[in-house]
Amino acid sequence: MIRVNGWDIGGANIKAAHLARHGERISVETASRPYEIWKDPTALVSVLKSVAAGLPLAGATAVTMTAELSDVFRTKREGVGVVLDAIGAVAPGPIAVFTTDGDFVDAAEGRARPLAVAASNWMATARLVARRVADALLVDIGTTTTDVVPIRGGCVVAAGRTDPERLLAGELVYTGAVRTNVAAVTPRVPLRGGQCPVASELFAVSGDVHVLLGDLAPADYTGSTPDGRAPTAEAAAERLARVVCADVEMLAASEVAAIAGAIADAQVRQVAEASTRVASGLPARVDVIVTGLGSFLAHRAAASAGFSSRALGEVLGVDVGWAAPAVAVAWLFAEARSSVGG
Repeated sequence: MIRVNGWDIGGANIKAAHLARHGERISVETASRPYEIWKDPTALVSVLKSVAAGLPLAGATAVTMTAELSDVFRTKREGVGVVLDAIGAVAPGPIAVFTTDGDFVDAAEGRARPLAVAASNWMATARLVARRVADALLVDIGTTTTDVVPIRGGCVVAAGRTDPERLLAGELVYTGAVRTNVAAVTPRVPLRGGQCPVASELFAVSGDVHVLLGDLAPADYTGSTPDGRAPTAEAAAERLARVVCADVEMLAASEVAAIAGAIADAQVRQVAEASTRVASGLPARVDVIVTGLGSFLAHRAAASAGFSSRALGEVLGVDVGWAAPAVAVAWLFAEARSSVGG
């Protein structure tokens, strides 16, 4: 039996997966913890240890990351080094670091090639999907960002590798289910028969929208709230009223709900437009494979763009929760070890 622990170390969330492979049988356990690295980067090792404590021991460790983008680090090179130091202090034995080329390298090479290992988590999930679906569009919506990855002929055919390249190609959309400032989603929202400009302040985030509308549970609102209060529907309504420089004594509940609905619709349009653009080089009838905390947005965006959609768990036959890249990097490494008799 091959046992691998996979890690997806982000700047706002740490996700891990334990994958056990016995022949063709796969079992998966996942664990995660919110962690805003910019607030206390020195706590990374202790956070990783607490997450690891919730998983069985494994004979191998595979890792991908996005935490290196945090502005607590001066460069991505520095961030990659900090992440590799931390996982090295937690994981027993050698570490396999995933690259944007879809390969594994050791920690020393990962340090030497930081841009090859930075933000490679999307490639891990896409590579796993490509082994099961020949032509598809992977859409993974997390708390902060959306990955839109084209797959053709069983190969990942993304135009970009680095974050700037992926932004330019529409393959990385900076909108997510929890942490996105609503002022970055839409410039105007409906109010009293007009279209009211939104305040360019951090009054409310996408998590407020989706909790108020009932698409996200308060427990899944894992980022900090803008005002430091609870991630409840009541508090979310108060934050959303501020978006138009009002409060809940000035607005009816229906008006706040209309504001939330307009913001959610704008996110769906963002993802639908990116999906249409990225899918332009794919066969006409492809499935959108959906994963992430914001899967509800991804399904709506797919329908809006005229695509059918399926959940990643349906494709894999295994529930990956919201930890798809961690599961994928473990799965890919287990397959690599199995192919060489490891």
